[in-house]
Amino acid sequence: MEYRDYYEILGVPRSATQADIKKAFRKLAREHHPDRNPGDAAAERRFKDVNEANAVLSDADKRKQYDLLGSNWEQYQRAGGGQGGADPFAAGGPFAGYAAGGNGGFGQGGNVRYEFRTAGGGDAGFSDFFRLVFSGAAAGAASQTGTRDAAAERMARRTGGPGPSFEDILGDMGLGGSPGRGRASDAPSRQTSLEAPAELTLEEAFHGTQRLLEVEGKRYEVKIPRGVDTGSRVKLSGKGPNGRDVVVTVRMAPHGVYTRRGADLERELPITLREALLGGEVRVATLKGRILLTIPAGTQTGKVFRLTGQGMPKMKGDGAGDLYVKVRVVLPQKLDEPQAKAAAAFLDLVNQPDPRATT
Repeated sequence: MEYRDYYEILGVPRSATQADIKKAFRKLAREHHPDRNPGDAAAERRFKDVNEANAVLSDADKRKQYDLLGSNWEQYQRAGGGQGGADPFAAGGPFAGYAAGGNGGFGQGGNVRYEFRTAGGGDAGFSDFFRLVFSGAAAGAASQTGTRDAAAERMARRTGGPGPSFEDILGDMGLGGSPGRGRASDAPSRQTSLEAPAELTLEEAFHGTQRLLEVEGKRYEVKIPRGVDTGSRVKLSGKGPNGRDVVVTVRMAPHGVYTRRGADLERELPITLREALLGGEVRVATLKGRILLTIPAGTQTGKVFRLTGQGMPKMKGDGAGDLYVKVRVVLPQKLDEPQAKAAAAFLDLVNQPDPRATT
């Protein structure tokens, strides 16, 4: 069986970092994906080769195993690997101690298996070389007779159950598959995103702000956009330790004046008896600044005025919400005797009907 040079397939040197491998894989996967090359059999083969190379080199344990076998492939073949011969992992074999959790490299923290699922299922998209070394099919001809030799059993114990398919891996790259399942090389970082809470005042959310946060001993300066609300998330992709994502979750602090309803704001406005009876212009504080609100004569407590565009900026699209101002009439207190007599004379003149007559 022909040895496959995965480094050559991805076009990276053997000293390549995980970042180099990831970058090369994503570039080649986009270039050769069947969705972009319909009917091109050569592109499809190249696509599967790139998948296979990445499935090995992006996994630290598999890469160690592959590097170990790379320089000893002919020895492995002569020892009977994949040909039903002597067990190369048994005592005295060239890879003794590497099969089932030995210190040499095989089986160390493995339990990850990558599959390229096709209509026929299984790992049909991978080469015989891959299945021989990584997929629990090292017994080759022996497995065709319905039996497994010791090496195959060790491989099977090492590989465990199936993991995410390559179609799923490419889902988040916009190249088909099942979006949201995650890329193989990114899955650990997505599952272990670092969460950082940030409490904002309403004014900060209105104008936008910056926060200096410390996560696991590292400081991050985060720009918070205008219009965020409780539950909004600001993601710093790959900025955390080991390339993990840092996700800043916003929580709004209570405000003493305004109540927020999405992009709209509500507030109460106290007015005097004179302003309620005779009307007038009243200054109203908004998050944009002070404006004049015209109060009509005879305004009742509980009357709501809508100030268009004076609410919170909208995160999606242009514009802003509205500000709803609810007035509350504040009556004078502790009238002295002359004031009380004057009030009574006035009210006698008004002769207000009983507001409870219809209730």
